[in-house]
Amino acid sequence: MNIRRALRRGLLHPLEAAAAFLAYAVFKALPLDAASAVGGWLGRTFGPLLPFTGRATRNLARAFPEITPAETAAIVRGMWDNLGRLVAEYPHLDEFQVYGDDGRITVVGAEHVDLLRDDGKPGIFFSAHLGNWEIISLGATQRGVPLDRIYRAANNRLVEWLYRHGRKSVEGALIAKGPAGIRPLLKSLGDGKHLGLMVDQKLNDGIPAPFFGHQVMTAPALAELAFKFDCPVVPARVERIEGARFRLIVEPPLEFARTGDQAADVAAAMARVNAVIERWVRDTPEQWLWLHNRWPD
Repeated sequence: MNIRRALRRGLLHPLEAAAAFLAYAVFKALPLDAASAVGGWLGRTFGPLLPFTGRATRNLARAFPEITPAETAAIVRGMWDNLGRLVAEYPHLDEFQVYGDDGRITVVGAEHVDLLRDDGKPGIFFSAHLGNWEIISLGATQRGVPLDRIYRAANNRLVEWLYRHGRKSVEGALIAKGPAGIRPLLKSLGDGKHLGLMVDQKLNDGIPAPFFGHQVMTAPALAELAFKFDCPVVPARVERIEGARFRLIVEPPLEFARTGDQAADVAAAMARVNAVIERWVRDTPEQWLWLHNRWPD
């Protein structure tokens, strides 16, 4: 096993990194709209041919059992188009002016960002892998709210460097998922800072919560942190309108009930969070990342 890991790090990781750096450089050299268009074409042309597309099809069957095979294929193709565009737009993150007057991004609910900025308390933004979700962090930091973000570190250290480099325009720390990230996460909120969480993925040791009519394993950290630090929880999502044009929607903070039963309160809070994400996905199913193993067999 150690030999296999060493071979992967010594041979495959440099090749993966070279491909990632080349793609980054090519998309960076193109104007933003052209890069997005090329990325979308690559995604919708080749993505549906990849073997793990089958997971997206199975997930759609769980979430929308009533839709036809043709509708499923259209959603999958749209998902790959959005994902290809997102990858191509990533090198251009520092060009996005969320509150600019160029019309590229329309913002709904900016007052809720201001609320977290000015209330003197820690706060949490949560979202899902919809549209170009990287814009959410920009929407916070360009409004004067530095955002510490929880993320899954890349296995390839060279790709990890590129990943961090692309996000340099967002003010705030990147905190890796896992045991090593618990202390900086708690310190962040303890210091009155703000967190950004993506909460639409499965966590094997999470808690069951409803999602599209099924009980799915859901990370409870968002609710646990909100109760521990008594901080507001703000839902935010990005819709792709057309090409590289977007709508950032920031919703009012959720209010979670406190009954004194911590486990029940956390479960009820995460059920509300999942309901919000389900509503978003139903609005734009072709923009959600259906490749997650959200409904395991």
